[in-house]
Order: sequence, then structure tokens, then C-alpha cells
Amino acid sequence: MQTFYFLALIAYAHRGSQEQQAQPRPQEISTDSWYPPSVNSSASSSRPTTPGGTSSSFSMSRPNDRPSSLSNVSPAEAAGIIAMLKIRDNMLSFQFGKYRISLESYTLVDELRKLLSDKDAYHNLLLSLEPVRTQNRVRDELKNETLQLARENLEKEPQIMELRNQCRIIRTTELATAQEKLHELDRKKEETLKYYSPSSLLHRLQDAMNKTDEESEALHRQLLDREIDLASFVQKYKKMRYAYHKRALTHLAAKTSATS
Repeated sequence: MQTFYFLALIAYAHRGSQEQQAQPRPQEISTDSWYPPSVNSSASSSRPTTPGGTSSSFSMSRPNDRPSSLSNVSPAEAAGIIAMLKIRDNMLSFQFGKYRISLESYTLVDELRKLLSDKDAYHNLLLSLEPVRTQNRVRDELKNETLQLARENLEKEPQIMELRNQCRIIRTTELATAQEKLHELDRKKEETLKYYSPSSLLHRLQDAMNKTDEESEALHRQLLDREIDLASFVQKYKKMRYAYHKRALTHLAAKTSATS
């Protein structure tokens, strides 16, 4: 974008020089027509700013008795006018964003033609602009920082290799033992959870009920066969049936709770 504005300014100055050469006779040109009309109309806006912050005026003072044409202008006065216009040309500058770009040496037609034809001169002018210098400086700083980080990474490479070797040793010795122990603990945990799971508890409770029922039936056959007296039978049989019904009620309650 900066290059586009600068080329536009160069083309504008070049067009002004062609308009000067296309005039029919110097006698018919007024003293204000050494520049294109657009330059004369914007002369107040293109005046440079002095270091003190005030605008410098290069407008020429004309005597009241000066004629409007150049036919009666003396050579010395004409030379003074030309010199004043060249000074005003050499002090031309323009504002681009927050940067003020001075064209002290590039406003003459010959210099502008040189910039259009000579790539090296144009490149040097481009590199002299403050935005370009700032971008180049930032680029160089980033490049140097990147190189510094790369050097630090290369310096740490032996330390990284040593840490990798230590990790490999730990993985093959201590880690293998710890993993084996962890697998054993996981196996025991699964067995414990399976043993105390609701389905396992109900199954074992059912087995205990059946076993108690079978024992009570066996005790009853002993009584019928007169292998046990009545007092011992009542005491043992009562205890067995109590355990059986207790387990049966517990089993029924557990099944009902699991179903609901």
C-alpha cells in the first residue's frame, strides 16, 4: 500500500512536468502556473512542518506594479522565481498514517524518472522508509530469537538423551514389577467383588437353606428309626428349622428388593 501511494505521487509529479512542456508560449503563462493547477490549489496543504511545529510559507511576494505576463520579467527576477519554486519542491513532504515521508531529493523530474527506471534506486528509497525499517528490525529480532532458541535446544540434547535412557531403565525394571503387582491386586479385587455381589450372596444363601433343610430331614429320619431320643431331637430340630426359615425370609426379601 505504501508503494502504491509513492508511485502515485511520482506519476503525479511526472504529469506536472509534461503539462509544463505542453504550454504554447511562456509569454502567455502567469507566474502562478509553473506548477499544475492541482498543485497550486493544494500548496497550502503540502507545505512542510518546521521542527517548531509551525508551517513554513514559501509563497512569493509580488510587487503591486508587476505585470501579469512574463514578457517584461527580467532574467534575474525569473531566475529568482525558478529558484524559489525549486526550494519549495525540494521541501515537499506528505503524511502517510503516523509517518511523515520527506521527498527532498526525489521531487525533481530527473530523479523521479530515475526511480521509475532504476530498480536499485527505487529499492534503496523503499528501504529508507521508516515503516520498512521498522518491519526489517522486527524481522531481524524474531530471527535472532529463533536462532537462540534453536541453539538452546541443541545444547540440551545430551541431557534429553540421558533422561530417555533413565526412563527406559525404569520402564524395564521398576515399572514391570509394579505392573505385575498391580495386576495381582486387580485380580483379587475382582474376585472379592464377585464373591460379595448380590447374585453370589443370593446363591450362597439358597445353598445354605437347602443344606439346613436336608439336615433337618435327616434328623427327622433318625427319630423315626429311633436313633435319637425325643428330647435331643426337639432341641436340634427346632434350631435347624429356625435357621432355615430365617435364611428363607432373608432370601425372599433380597430377591424382592433386587426385583423392585
